[in-house]
Amino acid sequence: MPVFEYKGINASGKNVAGVQDGESLKAVRAKLKRDGVTVLEIQEGASSRARSRQFTLGRGRVGTRDLANATRQLSTLLSSGLPLMEALNVLVEQEDVQALKGALSSVRDAVREGASLADALKAYPRIFSPLYVNMVSAGETSGTIELTLDRLADFLEEQVRFRGKLTAALAYPALMTLIGVGVLFFLFSFVLPRVVGMFEDMKQQLPFITLALLAVVRILSRFWWLILAAAGGAYYYLQRYVSTPAGKANLDAWLLRTPVFGSLIRMIAVSRFTRTLGTLLQSGVPALTALEIVQNVIGNTVLADAVRTARESVREGESIADPLRRSGLFPPVVIQMVAVGEKSGELEKMLLKVSDSFDRTVESRISALMSLVEPVIILVMGLIIGTIVIAILLPILQMSSSVR
Repeated sequence: MPVFEYKGINASGKNVAGVQDGESLKAVRAKLKRDGVTVLEIQEGASSRARSRQFTLGRGRVGTRDLANATRQLSTLLSSGLPLMEALNVLVEQEDVQALKGALSSVRDAVREGASLADALKAYPRIFSPLYVNMVSAGETSGTIELTLDRLADFLEEQVRFRGKLTAALAYPALMTLIGVGVLFFLFSFVLPRVVGMFEDMKQQLPFITLALLAVVRILSRFWWLILAAAGGAYYYLQRYVSTPAGKANLDAWLLRTPVFGSLIRMIAVSRFTRTLGTLLQSGVPALTALEIVQNVIGNTVLADAVRTARESVREGESIADPLRRSGLFPPVVIQMVAVGEKSGELEKMLLKVSDSFDRTVESRISALMSLVEPVIILVMGLIIGTIVIAILLPILQMSSSVR
């Protein structure tokens, strides 16, 4: 459907501008007139291909930071007293991310036609998650949409902050690994093949370490394509296996059992569980609905099964803490805080406190782990390069001794 850009004056006498889709210029003028907008200037937007790409992107993914900024802006506009339609108009005009701009434009049109904000957001599940939609729905029902959007923005910004810290912690080790692999590739591709010819012409017994190095160079130079094909095939079949429910469950169970990293993965998943559940309950989402949403976003199938079991138990009248305790997958401190929160009626606050505590613990553990990983990477690369240097120098030293 064509998109038209317009400028005009609304019923309050304020200048407005925005985009509106319609079958024709006449239809758009009529729609704006019904909305109380006196059109001063209107023109068709970009070409059909560009418009199609914009609305296709609007149904694609949007960064969490961009969504958090838009949510915060909408909360601020509504808190200042603007009606929802006018706030959405301002938000669409100010949005720079085309994918999100297209989605918000369609959401605004749906709201104008009588849909609730939550129902309009459901049309873009890849941008607005079930968590987002359910929180907005709860806010609309309770009449606290501004507060709900503010909490949503806090939740999304916390996700961005946590991911940023993880990325920053992993950046240096990843860079060191990349440089090390590049150095090894250079040695095995350009340096060692030239040295191999010299060693093969030598008529003396070579040290074992040199013979082993020569064997590695020959294998890599002759069968590199086979090694790459085998690695690619293994990666492909592993991806296919992990994409199956049984494969994903086995991988998640194995990850939870791995030394050092298993406890870290568990803590990250539990932090996501407590923060998401606490935010949903704080916004007025029913417990059963909140547990169903958490089950889908926790990120680990083993823990998701435990949450599913807890949801069924809650449906039958149990507390949340008892089935979580029976699963044996959640740390005792989480069980205790949930139980205390249920008895005191402050479960939401307890869950958010647990999440904050776990986030701080995860950040400190990752920092400590990365401080150990960096010297380990340097040590490993030094041992490999040192072994290569020794393997090259030993025959040269032997030849020098024999010449003397």
